[in-house]
Amino acid sequence: MPKTIRNQFDKYLTYEKLLEAHNKSKKGKCRKPELIRFNLKQEEYIMYLYHELKNGTYKHGGYTEFYVTEPKLRKIEKSRYIDRIVHRWLVDNFILKGFTSQFIDTSYACIKNKGMHRAAFQVQEYMRKAKINWGEYYVLKTDIAKYFNSIDKEILINILKRKIKDQKLLWLIHEILYAQNRKKGIEIGNYTSQIFANIYLNEVDQYIKHQLKIKYYVRYLDDSIVIVKTKKEAKEALRKIQKFLEEKLELELNKKTQVFKGKQGINFCGYKINEYRLKLRDKGKRKLKNKVKKMQYLVKKGRMSSHEARKYLAGHIGYVKWANTYHLMNKLFYIENDQMPTKHMQ
Repeated sequence: MPKTIRNQFDKYLTYEKLLEAHNKSKKGKCRKPELIRFNLKQEEYIMYLYHELKNGTYKHGGYTEFYVTEPKLRKIEKSRYIDRIVHRWLVDNFILKGFTSQFIDTSYACIKNKGMHRAAFQVQEYMRKAKINWGEYYVLKTDIAKYFNSIDKEILINILKRKIKDQKLLWLIHEILYAQNRKKGIEIGNYTSQIFANIYLNEVDQYIKHQLKIKYYVRYLDDSIVIVKTKKEAKEALRKIQKFLEEKLELELNKKTQVFKGKQGINFCGYKINEYRLKLRDKGKRKLKNKVKKMQYLVKKGRMSSHEARKYLAGHIGYVKWANTYHLMNKLFYIENDQMPTKHMQ
């Protein structure tokens, strides 16, 4: 992808590309009524979408709101399925290709072949290096207050405009961002939102790495870790980062932001990390135990098959297996109905 994106909209606006976006969007959702209805007239709907985008008459629809409690209470705003195809087409063909190459190596959220466990391993590696180089060291852990709801759309669009010079793409991005007429806040449920959130905080990544020249820095979405030699350096970094966030991005750090000694260990991405061990946090263990018990109960009562239970737990196993949890794995992951340990799901 060249340094700027020009005259690309029409090049990638084809029936085949929209169909590809549909096929990716529907994975794991084929039994849902909206997907069943869409698939009945798939060709007609995709051609309709093609002409709406081609003619510049596409209008993003409204949202359905609901709440989730994991990992915390959050409002999710779900767009129409046909709009989610547009999100996928936009991100896969333009945004990912155009922006992810600009991210620093230690940004780990929503990037292929990265993720939470790799972010945790990177923090652990930096802790070991700090221990070897300095002996005692300090950690600055930052967390942004109400991040998705605080993103300023005008600032985001101006960041995107540095790379995107294609006016049709900018029109579409504006249509998606301002489907709900508010100055701040992007919808957590959109496929576009996490990559936009990453692009927004890439601004502070570049500042920390290239202007503050902090070597040991890792970010996973709106949580980040800075490791430095002294408490004074950590507090100075906090002051400068806080000022940059407020002045350039109109963001604030929340009360979870803190400075502490590295020997205390670091809670990050759901793990408790020290130089040589990676453990699940107690809160994570409790949640996991409760989920396994719930699956066992549903299987026993015949309300869920053991296959469905194992499928549901697969993502959790993939997360847990990277930590030092051998005994926990053997104790917990056992689905009673067919006597099959879920550790075989890996």
